[in-house]
Amino acid sequence: MEDNNPATSLQNLSRRELRDLVRSQLQMLLEQDNLQGAKALLVPVQPADIAEAIEGLPETMQAIAFRLLSKDEAIEVYEYLDYSVQETLVEELKRQEVLDIVDQMSPDDRARLFDELPAKVVTRLLAQLSPEERSATALLLGYESGTAGRIMTPEYLSLKETWTVAQALARIRSLAHVSETIYYLYVTDEARHLTGILSLRALVIAQPDQIVGEIMTREVVCVQTGTDQEEVARMIQRYDFLAVPVVDTEQRLVGIITVDDVIDILEEETTEDIYTLGGVQSGDDSYFETNLLTVARRRVVWLFVLLITNTATTAVISSQQDVLQQVVALAFFIPLLIGTGGNVGAQSSTVVIRGLNTDEIRKGKAGRVIRREAIAGAFLGLMLGSVVLVWAYFLQGNLAVAIAVGVSLVAISILASVSGSALPFLFQALGLDPALMSAPFITTVVDVLGVLLYLNVARLILDI
Repeated sequence: MEDNNPATSLQNLSRRELRDLVRSQLQMLLEQDNLQGAKALLVPVQPADIAEAIEGLPETMQAIAFRLLSKDEAIEVYEYLDYSVQETLVEELKRQEVLDIVDQMSPDDRARLFDELPAKVVTRLLAQLSPEERSATALLLGYESGTAGRIMTPEYLSLKETWTVAQALARIRSLAHVSETIYYLYVTDEARHLTGILSLRALVIAQPDQIVGEIMTREVVCVQTGTDQEEVARMIQRYDFLAVPVVDTEQRLVGIITVDDVIDILEEETTEDIYTLGGVQSGDDSYFETNLLTVARRRVVWLFVLLITNTATTAVISSQQDVLQQVVALAFFIPLLIGTGGNVGAQSSTVVIRGLNTDEIRKGKAGRVIRREAIAGAFLGLMLGSVVLVWAYFLQGNLAVAIAVGVSLVAISILASVSGSALPFLFQALGLDPALMSAPFITTVVDVLGVLLYLNVARLILDI
């Protein structure tokens, strides 16, 4: 007999197929007002996949689908939802439903939600939270956005040096359900100063009567509350931590940052760098949620800058009219040369900017990196120039013009590689984001200098 239970159709599917199927079936069942079927559909689905399915629904259905979840599941799913959907649900759900969910969220997730909500809504929700949760959230909101203090959670486990292993394990059992993680245990003194760290594994294999101070590690890697969130992410990535402790200026332990938060930070920072590299201002909203006028406004700033800069190329060509008038064939190869030069420069800048952002390349190595890129540019120029020389001679039948084009391409490749690698270091030294020295800007700079170089090389070779 055929089984029509929607839940059984979710078995043996890939994650992508599962998400697509849940989204389409959930919408179909809601359109048919089959709430029991929709509820049964969501039973075996993971919270993260439920959140994605709800995000894919029409806005009018999102609150209905969310209400099908049990209270505990709703709290977990809510933390996975996009901020725009969270904000919609805050407005759609009854006040008590919202309070129950927000009050049960982890403080760091709640603080991020409050960053996105209107100030009036935040004030109302804060006032109605339990005193403990209100205090924890206010603590995080008091730190500057983008810092360790703002993204940390105060839900951690701390031990005392004088406790026995048995006492420590008893504390873990009693508090594990309200802690973000129990795999790293932090040791503090009576004034909450961080004095050591202990892994759960080390604690479990120790003898029950051993003292925590005997088995803990006193060399602790930690961050200050004011540390930039990107630096925190790099630290966790570098040391393969599951979490890192956060201390205030007096070395008192105030929270921890876990690896799941770092993944979100890395995604945000990478997205911001990609936008910047493309000459686009980053925004918090997703593409389809952003007004087209806003999309255009974010892009037009860089385009205006590049438009004005490109007029320099026109000025250079105008100043060299006598060369072009005498040998018109030279004009045919300008697009080829500046296009290739721009691509070479963009490659160099991309490699250097990415290296700077991941700390693979450090500021002290600028000279070495620029030399390497200059040599690489020379090799690229020789390989490309030799091909272009033959091609130019085949097209024009003029050896002098072909040599001018080939030699110019070698010089432009070196120039582009040096510019593309040096300018990000210059921006970093000036305290600016190296990603601002993006591919469009490098291409424009190389266009101007490349044309000037090409026409002067041609003047020398052709003896004009």
